[in-house]
Amino acid sequence: MTKLKILEKEPNLKKVWEYEARDFTPWLAEEDSLDALGKAVDMSLTLEETESSVDEFRADIVCINDSNETVVIENQLEDTDHDHLGKLITYASGKSANVVIWITKRAREEHRSAIEWLNNHTDDDIGFFLCEIKLYRIGDS
Repeated sequence: MTKLKILEKEPNLKKVWEYEARDFTPWLAEEDSLDALGKAVDMSLTLEETESSVDEFRADIVCINDSNETVVIENQLEDTDHDHLGKLITYASGKSANVVIWITKRAREEHRSAIEWLNNHTDDDIGFFLCEIKLYRIGDS
């Protein structure tokens, strides 16, 4: 009889993606990964550029959605922090984004509140999303 392994949550994202820019961003920019993210936020995403220049800074991922709007994606393999929130706003401004997606291991309550505040205090042409990524493994996979 075949012995089945148990599906387990992997709390350490860095076991799969050691570095954000070198490992996680390229994986997230793959078509299948963007399709999964797009389903989560209810839009189609087409990759435009990774590590996209915003003056002397670099936005992780820039896409176009199904409404032909610019989407900026900021990713983070740790819990949310003020540094990434500032980056998110800087990149959105520099790219004139209509949609901003922040992907993180865990969203702290104060950052959830900040994203909600941004959604409530910007016009309807701009949308902010805060997504937590979960990683699972089966046995030693």
